[in-house]
Amino acid sequence: MRSRSIILSTVLVALLPLCSAPQSTKKQELSKPRELDSGIVWQRDRSTGELNAIYRGKAGEASASGADTVSPAAIRSSTHMVSVTCSVTTADGTIVPGLGREAFRVFDDSVEQKIAYFDASTQPASVAIVIDASPSVLRDSDEIKNAADALIEALAPLDEAAVVDFAAHTYLQSPFTDVRELMRRAVARVNVRELFSDTGGSNIYEAVYLTAHELFPKRTGRKAIVLLTDGQDSGLGLSLDPASMAPSAASPNRLTFDDVSRLLAAEDVQVFAVSTENRPKIMTAAWLATHASETLVTAEARKQNIPPYTLFLAELVRRAGGQLYFLRESATLTDSFREIAQKIRAEYTLGYYPLENPAGSTRTGWHKLRVQMVDARGTSASHRAAYYLPAEP
Repeated sequence: MRSRSIILSTVLVALLPLCSAPQSTKKQELSKPRELDSGIVWQRDRSTGELNAIYRGKAGEASASGADTVSPAAIRSSTHMVSVTCSVTTADGTIVPGLGREAFRVFDDSVEQKIAYFDASTQPASVAIVIDASPSVLRDSDEIKNAADALIEALAPLDEAAVVDFAAHTYLQSPFTDVRELMRRAVARVNVRELFSDTGGSNIYEAVYLTAHELFPKRTGRKAIVLLTDGQDSGLGLSLDPASMAPSAASPNRLTFDDVSRLLAAEDVQVFAVSTENRPKIMTAAWLATHASETLVTAEARKQNIPPYTLFLAELVRRAGGQLYFLRESATLTDSFREIAQKIRAEYTLGYYPLENPAGSTRTGWHKLRVQMVDARGTSASHRAAYYLPAEP
């Protein structure tokens, strides 16, 4: 018995230095910012009408990196499962968590689908924080960064966040990580004054497109872009003419608003937009809900006294799912960001395999989506209005 005690004592003595040894305090490195639009060439496929982002090296040859080489079309054609992220609220906006698969019905072009996959916020979320760093938001820049920190703090422990900022160009400050310190340091690195020399305007929708294209392919679970901006885009030439959203015969290889919403729909990436401008009087929550299934950009919009830049933010959210917030309505922008994090943490993901046509394939292009609550008394589901199935590559 004594010999066993001696052996045990010897083992403990041997382990003691390991237990008391100081842990590594090496600071994790934040990667250098990367310009996402550097060397990019837009090319539209004449047969499908879909836009492709091709990167050119110094010698003019096509290049790509990491997940960016995998197109949304390739992902969809290999799985064919459509995912629908939605949140459920009561009439007063209270989030309803804890529901099961049996509480939902999902319709694709008015045809009910069998729910093959269901997740009630158990899988980690991927959240890209996209910050407008153009001179027009200078007065709100400090509050924007503080609010981004609040969002990071409110995310679930396993959720991952990436940080992107933009003016004329788009910069990846940090790829997806679950390390809170790296997220905060990336936000702290956003500096509006440093981008004063980044002349050429504010390319909001290009930044959203590049974020979705670069960061979200191959990711599963809940996916969201949290966009902080005044909404005044200078890249797409948008106006209250609905035709300004679509490709033109004169410039077919230009990025358009329709291309942005198409990519978001193909990847099931929601958009939570926070506008630093005032909410137009007509754009109440009830008005937005009434127009959830139809475009907001119409000839009638000219009579509604809605600034075009705010109307397009609302249209992007309507198409992608998510919510539009206004800075001036909250006590602080931090409150809005905490609410966004709470919504993301309580979302549901429904997955289904679309019913095939007689030829044995699923129709490509836009499909109208509708999620209905089985017990609809006092509750409703909010989600993207449609999804897009790209053509086979």
